[in-house]
Amino acid sequence: MASRSLLCLYAFVLFGLATADFSVALSPYFYNKVCPKALPTIKRVVEAAVQKEKRMGASLLRLHFHDCFVNGCDASILLDATSTIDSEKNAGANANSARGFNVVDNIKSEVDKVCRRPVVSCADILAVAARDSVVALGGPSWTVQLGRRDSTTASRTDANNNIPSPFMDLPALINRFSNKGLDTKDLVALSGGHVIGFAQCNFFKNRIYNESNIDPVFARARQSTCPPNGGDTKLAPLDPTAARFDTGYFTNLVKRRGLLHSDQALFNGGSTDALVKTYSTNFGAFSADFAKSMVKMGNITPLTGTKGQIRVNCRKVN
Repeated sequence: MASRSLLCLYAFVLFGLATADFSVALSPYFYNKVCPKALPTIKRVVEAAVQKEKRMGASLLRLHFHDCFVNGCDASILLDATSTIDSEKNAGANANSARGFNVVDNIKSEVDKVCRRPVVSCADILAVAARDSVVALGGPSWTVQLGRRDSTTASRTDANNNIPSPFMDLPALINRFSNKGLDTKDLVALSGGHVIGFAQCNFFKNRIYNESNIDPVFARARQSTCPPNGGDTKLAPLDPTAARFDTGYFTNLVKRRGLLHSDQALFNGGSTDALVKTYSTNFGAFSADFAKSMVKMGNITPLTGTKGQIRVNCRKVN
């Protein structure tokens, strides 16, 4: 009887092991033993890319952001379209806009070279490259949690339904961030990523021609390079010092010079006005909160353990 009970218990344990979810926590030390040169290599390639083109820092930061908001930080944004993959690169927020893929390819190549095999995930590359880009442009650093694995699928539909839109009002933005476990402070701090980079005319055309909560001098200046008809891909800086990580983005919002509708929504008589004002005059507070929120965002439902894979080519499933 006892032996029969032990046999049943053994079978139960085996079944449990077979069906268990072997998720492991992310750790900043994940590559310390398997490839200690991984992070310095990512930093070297990112710094060279940003030195060559300052805008690239914002582009790499944006890739990580747009990746994490679609089914977690799993590098799904990097997958090219195939007969079975509806690439997120073709989603509304990314089509003809998301960039930096060649830099990611270069990072992957250099990292695999120093590690002598593919041990660093593309998802971790995006997370580290985002941090190194911000630092390269004068922003804060933070400890990146590591150990993410790469997805084997992507979803343009999920990208369209989850990435915050530049046309959103504050309640919609708060809801979109809340759906990802991010609060209002995270919303304002992470929106501060717009302190670097540019936006295309089609994303702010309606604002500069039709909205009233905008400084008229600023609107006319933007209209000079963004015509009412055509010119959709013409660029304008999201911040007056688009190549330097500072508080200019928030200073602009207080002056009603937010480029995107979703930017100015953060300072338009709503619940986030006070925090925007604080950040506009306190770089230390903004930097600290931005770093905390980046870590929090980087922890959105990562694939770990035996889930997913470590891609050999970031653009393709193995």
